[in-house]
Amino acid sequence: MYRFDVCLRYDPPEACGVRAAELMAAFGISRTQLTKQARRRPLRVEVGAGQIVCIVGAGGAGKTRLLRSLYEQAPANERLLLETIALEKDASAIDCIGQASDTLENALQAMHRAGLSDVFCMLRAPNKLSTGEQARYRLAKALSSERRLIFADEFTSSLDRVTALAAAFHLRKAATRSGKSFIIASCHEDIIAQLRADTVIRL
Repeated sequence: MYRFDVCLRYDPPEACGVRAAELMAAFGISRTQLTKQARRRPLRVEVGAGQIVCIVGAGGAGKTRLLRSLYEQAPANERLLLETIALEKDASAIDCIGQASDTLENALQAMHRAGLSDVFCMLRAPNKLSTGEQARYRLAKALSSERRLIFADEFTSSLDRVTALAAAFHLRKAATRSGKSFIIASCHEDIIAQLRADTVIRL
């Protein structure tokens, strides 16, 4: 079980430039009013093995900031941020999954759990895959890694909604089977049902 305690504070900038001062004057906003608008949001987040925490909210609500705060608290040797996984250009996707000593069967299982089962996709270089395929490839890489706590910002945000729902469905299955924990952020609430998220944080 991972436990995180965060207290996000949204403060106005310390410096106020000419344009900001003019804008404040135009709307009758004082520096004191801005300071009073600063908010503290204390939050405890718990995630167990095979569980999914989903952070949802509109753009600018603070999803990325919360996700990064949780990521920074996670043990460095156990955490992995999906979007930092490289997309290789000089090897086929199937050759990039897991360790070089892994069998073809192990690599295929990781690909299948991530929802990437097309043989032609597996034989393409990861950087040549479509956006949706790249998302599933990164999930396959995460599943074949030793990391137990996987983070994903803007999960499925760049995908069409049918592909997004399929990706969420495969993520739920992958979490259950692998026992890995996932903390994801998204601006789309339609994925929550397919994710069957254990915890939903709405901002």
